[in-house]
Amino acid sequence: MGVVVNQTIRNSIITCLGFGIGAINTLFLFTNFMNEEHYGLISYLMTASNLIWPLMAFGVHNALVKFFSSYSDQKQQDKFLTLMLIIPVLIALVLGVIGVYCYATILDLFNDKNTIIQPYVWTIYILAFAMSYFEIFFAWSKVKLKSVFGNIMKELFLRVCISVLLFLVYFEVLTIEQFIYALMIAYLLRMGIMQIYALKLHRFTPRFSLPNNYISVFKYSGLILIVGSIATLLIDLDKMMIERYLPIENVAKYGICAYIASVIAIPSRAMHQITYPLTAKLINEKAKDQLQDLYKKSALNLIATSGLLFVLIICNVHQLFEIIPDEYELFIWVVVLIGSTKLLDNLLGNNNAILYSSDYYRMILYIGVGMVIFTIILNILWIPAFGVTGAAIATCIAVFCYNFTKLWIVYAKFGMHPFSKKTTLAFVLIIIFVFGFYFWELPFQPILNIVLKSIIIGLGYTTIFYVLRVSVDINNLIKKIPRGI
Repeated sequence: MGVVVNQTIRNSIITCLGFGIGAINTLFLFTNFMNEEHYGLISYLMTASNLIWPLMAFGVHNALVKFFSSYSDQKQQDKFLTLMLIIPVLIALVLGVIGVYCYATILDLFNDKNTIIQPYVWTIYILAFAMSYFEIFFAWSKVKLKSVFGNIMKELFLRVCISVLLFLVYFEVLTIEQFIYALMIAYLLRMGIMQIYALKLHRFTPRFSLPNNYISVFKYSGLILIVGSIATLLIDLDKMMIERYLPIENVAKYGICAYIASVIAIPSRAMHQITYPLTAKLINEKAKDQLQDLYKKSALNLIATSGLLFVLIICNVHQLFEIIPDEYELFIWVVVLIGSTKLLDNLLGNNNAILYSSDYYRMILYIGVGMVIFTIILNILWIPAFGVTGAAIATCIAVFCYNFTKLWIVYAKFGMHPFSKKTTLAFVLIIIFVFGFYFWELPFQPILNIVLKSIIIGLGYTTIFYVLRVSVDINNLIKKIPRGI
């Protein structure tokens, strides 16, 4: 776990900084520098591109991680890498041609309401293209076990760019239209920088012929495309469905609550950058004992760290919304439900990495398709009835069912699970802290309340987890703090 802990610490710091800047953008800059409608527009464009980029990438970013370490012959490896770069271009060309011929039809989808989206529909394609190739080159660096720079570009670069652009909007240097185009340029720039870095890490000679195992690569990429799209749909479909039933400003309101809850994903996002390629390597080497150890440790460490974030968010969210403009109301159940889905994701450790790197990834394909259909039905029924809270309920149920299924598959096929007495203890402590501090408010100014309450919760949580030795890895990390990590 040495390389995992080392890069996870760095990635955690980077991800925390990124989420911090993102929180400032989401909660304060967007809400004060743009009106609700424009904020909803930006949120919609970014969400739509996030749904499309997995289709363009065609599972290449996952295939890179799974197959790269299996090649011992340099020529075969070069053929494989060349293929990985060509496939998304071909997919993008096909989607581009379809988009050109169907553009009028696509625009008609926004004729009845939310017509503000129409002039910018084409930017979704550019954003998705930039996102797909960024993820491909990020995966390229991961297989060399170099995830820190890519994580900086993923978590920090864009958010800093957005902050700068928002201030330019505030000082009337940019219009909303120019902001959208500048945002698109920032995505393309990030892709280009990541490409340069990845190619420096591992140079190759383009070879325009298929590798020996190209059939396996195509099958895996195609199925991972569907599986990855399912995972993205389960996360972001709610925002798209809200736009269909409610005015677009509700996308922004829901997005704020969902973003607050998504902070809980920081530990998993940081750790998965390095556990994913390590998991693929262990599976290729058939090192089951090491894989099981990584499975349990990753789950325990993630639930312990993400649990603290869950407690801090739930117990401070009311005070946080007191410093946000009044038109952005708190939907507490959106925060709780989306936060719970993120906590569950952490509880499963590197479960996804095990499935995507094994021969059993096909099994979750049909189940995932069923879950997406189930989610759509739930959204159709509940958004008109319960508003944005209905979208959160649909997402929570679908993600819970999907994750439970993936957990069962790993247990059935590998004979292992991520749970232990320590994970149960961690979960119980999280619940105790939530109920112990949720109803307790300090009689001070909101920001001071958040700071003081967070310090008390953080110290209490860390102390109890340390004394009970919930996680040996975290205890060892705490012991190193006085000496400097």
